Amino acid sequence: MIAYLNGALAELEPTHAIVECGGIGYHVRISLQTYSRLQGQKTAKVFTYFQVREDAQILYGFAERQEQQLFEQLISITGVGGNTALMILSGLSPEELFQAIQQEDTAALKRVKGIGAKTAGRIVLELRDRIQIEGAVSPSLPSGGMSRDQRREEALAALTQLGLGRQDMVRRVDRILKEQGGDLSVEQIIKHALRN
Repeated sequence: MIAYLNGALAELEPTHAIVECGGIGYHVRISLQTYSRLQGQKTAKVFTYFQVREDAQILYGFAERQEQQLFEQLISITGVGGNTALMILSGLSPEELFQAIQQEDTAALKRVKGIGAKTAGRIVLELRDRIQIEGAVSPSLPSGGMSRDQRREEALAALTQLGLGRQDMVRRVDRILKEQGGDLSVEQIIKHALRN
């Protein structure tokens, strides 16, 4: 995984940038938000997300870490791919997107080209309890800065890395969260799952 690229901007266009690092030029797809932040710069640090598909390998780049985090959360939604997520991030700043989701403002999301009522509703439904931006305060996020879904997924990842079956762990973790409440830490979820 490539976490970020730090190098010379060999080329900058509204849809992509070429960042040269160690004599290699990396073609990075970017949002208009990132484009506007990189304009006029000769060098840049670009946070990245590397996507491998059956037909392509794509490197997405972001001028700020919070934009990258939002991108990753957006592509976790069924029906929202990398290009759609970039379109959303081009049309709305991270703060505007956060606000639209928290206020369940599907109209703001539908203003983005290619986003219909169903997709806007799905984005709000799936992200309203787990979206977070560094520095933003969200009442739905418990202490530790992780939503219930994020703690659940992190606990499941740890349990499956221990060699336990994912299906069984999903049932156990869901039962634990239902019985114990949603405020358990990742460590507490793992401990309960290993005991049951």
